[in-house]
Amino acid sequence: MTISRSDVTVENVVQAVVAGHRGQRGSLLPILHAIQAELGYVPQEAIPVLADELNLSRADVHGVVTFYHDFRREPAGHTTVRICRAEACQALGANNLVGYVREAGLSLGETAADGSVTVEQVFCLGNCALGPSVEANGRLYGRVDTAQLGSILNGTVS
Repeated sequence: MTISRSDVTVENVVQAVVAGHRGQRGSLLPILHAIQAELGYVPQEAIPVLADELNLSRADVHGVVTFYHDFRREPAGHTTVRICRAEACQALGANNLVGYVREAGLSLGETAADGSVTVEQVFCLGNCALGPSVEANGRLYGRVDTAQLGSILNGTVS
């Protein structure tokens, strides 16, 4: 689905996405994913529009958005970094990476004040043999140490 840039309002995006899923049972999750794909996040103002379009309560829609960690309620930073916290990566030093992020003044699950980076934790990137693993803007890195993580966070990694 593509919406022309002149028509990009939250309400227009939500209505266009819902129209593409009209008649499907259990369409809330696919609709939320499509809204996030189009806007980069699920804005608060989308919730009442979705509730009206799908004949759901605002509480139901809000509950789904806040329950699933994959849905963003604010725009992500220019770079999105996901640190694996699963057992294999934990055993290989993922806690050191999390500590480094915190020492850098960033919080997991939040975007830096300047909008440069969003750091998230995930519980498996499927790269267990090369842990600790980090994903940055869809690119997977293995055996990441704090120096490499610093380069990733600063956008200077090649």
